[in-house]
Amino acid sequence: MHDEKPLKNVIQELVETYRLKNKLNHYRLIESWGSVVGKMIAQHTKHLSVDKRKLYVEFDSSIVRNEVYILKTKIMEALNNKFDQTVIDDIILK
Repeated sequence: MHDEKPLKNVIQELVETYRLKNKLNHYRLIESWGSVVGKMIAQHTKHLSVDKRKLYVEFDSSIVRNEVYILKTKIMEALNNKFDQTVIDDIILK
């Protein structure tokens, strides 16, 4: 008898064993930034990082940074909705 498991289950076990879920969610969050905020804001985004449930975003334009500040709550909700859970609690703009 073989102890075969679907690849999906094996990957889930690895993620749980090595506690990689948060890191994977952070990566997916950063990857989805452009689709959530749109092309114009994404083009002016210089750097994204996640630390302690906060998304740090650096822009090359103060005008875009101010626009994102106004939309910050909606952007945060849209990003968290992609995961059906709260991945970030705040967005810090630089």
